[in-house]
Amino acid sequence: MNPLYEKITQLKKEKNAVILAHYYQTEGILEIADFVGDSFALSKQAALTDADMIVFCGVRFMAESAKILSPGKKVLLPAQDAGCPMADMVSPSDVKRLRAQYPDAAVVCYVNTSSQVKAECDICVTSSNAVKIAASREEQRIIFIPDRNLAHFVARQVPEKQIIPFDGYCIVHHRINAEDVLKAKAAMPDAKLLVHPECPSEVIDKADFTGSTAQIISYAKQSLDKKFLIGTEEGILSTLRKENPDKEFYLLSPKLFCVNMKKTKLEDVLNALVFDQHEILLDAEIMRKAKQSLDRMLLA
Repeated sequence: MNPLYEKITQLKKEKNAVILAHYYQTEGILEIADFVGDSFALSKQAALTDADMIVFCGVRFMAESAKILSPGKKVLLPAQDAGCPMADMVSPSDVKRLRAQYPDAAVVCYVNTSSQVKAECDICVTSSNAVKIAASREEQRIIFIPDRNLAHFVARQVPEKQIIPFDGYCIVHHRINAEDVLKAKAAMPDAKLLVHPECPSEVIDKADFTGSTAQIISYAKQSLDKKFLIGTEEGILSTLRKENPDKEFYLLSPKLFCVNMKKTKLEDVLNALVFDQHEILLDAEIMRKAKQSLDRMLLA
């Protein structure tokens, strides 16, 4: 066993800590994690854990959500500079401006947002439940923040609603275009294409299945097909191959690499546990308001 694993395992027990990791993390982090999931699953796990400390191997908005859902626990982000460019594209003032412009609309924010933005919204969503929650809202118009690609995907699935998209996007998924798909399909015409709804519509149009990270994993596991092109961040390949040793998985494009999701190293996890390093600290009122958005999502 890697000596770092042994030290981390020992410290977890001593501090009653749990390590949560997103599917897009490196293999070493996935191996040491107590729970691996997508944003929705990790949010639920953060709310339910009885640990005293949460070490969150992901990006900042995820760790903030964990703190909001478990305010009495110490939440650490091992890679302090692991951020999300899409989350940084929208500010609380943007939400207030849109509310004033569309006073009759519900404001739905993607979980990929800061705690300050969540505090200004009516309900939070993830890519796993965005369609379901949009369909369940009483309001006819929905302001969707900040991912325009996911907003367009939701609008197609819920045509009875008017979806008002914000002009944000995931810098990783947004790199992919129809040309990338045509090139990959020409090389592997017998492979099914599974993509994330953060991809542009021109990519989704050519996919065999569109869903969240967890939904892609579930689809691949249940499918009778044996070869897949995967249109989301490359970190998912580790889980797909581990859970489906009899199937083949190929990345749609080498562009699908998130620098921020790869910032967390085992040494960072160890240092976080040794020194209680990079704790997430949030304003109490922001946490209270943001928790309402997250709680509504978890109860939806």
